[in-house]
Amino acid sequence: MPPPAVVVEVRQGAQWIRLNRPEAMNALTPELLGGIDHALHEAEKNPEVRAVVLTGTGRAFCAGADLKFVQAQSDADGPRRFLDLVLATMNRLDSFPKPVIAALNGLALAGGLELVLCCDLVLAARGVKIGDAHANYGLLPGGGSSVRLPRAIGPARAKYLLFTGDFFTAEELVAAGLVNQVVDAAELEAATQALVDKIAIKSPLGLRRMKTLVDDGLQQPIETALRLELLASEVHSHSADQREGLLAFQEKRSPRFTGQ
Repeated sequence: MPPPAVVVEVRQGAQWIRLNRPEAMNALTPELLGGIDHALHEAEKNPEVRAVVLTGTGRAFCAGADLKFVQAQSDADGPRRFLDLVLATMNRLDSFPKPVIAALNGLALAGGLELVLCCDLVLAARGVKIGDAHANYGLLPGGGSSVRLPRAIGPARAKYLLFTGDFFTAEELVAAGLVNQVVDAAELEAATQALVDKIAIKSPLGLRRMKTLVDDGLQQPIETALRLELLASEVHSHSADQREGLLAFQEKRSPRFTGQ
């Protein structure tokens, strides 16, 4: 039996989703995309999972779509079906209700960058290269980088990455706002787990609502976003987690959140 395209492990409050096609630099295929989607479905149902970590095996995080698979499509509708699957998986990741952390162990290019753009927080090993790369092969983005990248780093920087196909180091993209933290490769997993540990003790309900407010607020005029925040805050004030947080503050102890 060939090894699975995606390896999933639940530990210490996180579900780790590891892309596992190192011989192909974890390039995207229907099997790999389906593995991500299934893992997300399981993570959403599991109350022990407070965050999801997406990472890769080998020297790449993800080098984008598997171009050999794309070229092999003999059916005229094949490319469209694959693009539909890519976009559906990206959108599923982008709208996932729990925090999602990308731990970049290696190259993140084209569809790999599009996966990164769908994550909430990004940690990277020192020296990791990141780029769009579609233009290098006469391709157009199909997983959202022409839409999400300008929102993440601004239109001028995004167009530079899109038009030139150049790769940038993770260190350079910290300044652009795409990467949160760069660490030595040997420390990437420990640093990611440390971030998970910080998140896992917070209110799951509060984090879910906070993530929705940020993501929805970016698509709204400021006045509308502020009204939505006020409404959400009023609803949240009746939650068990907020009551527990305030009681813990009063009693000078750590809160015990249940997500209700």
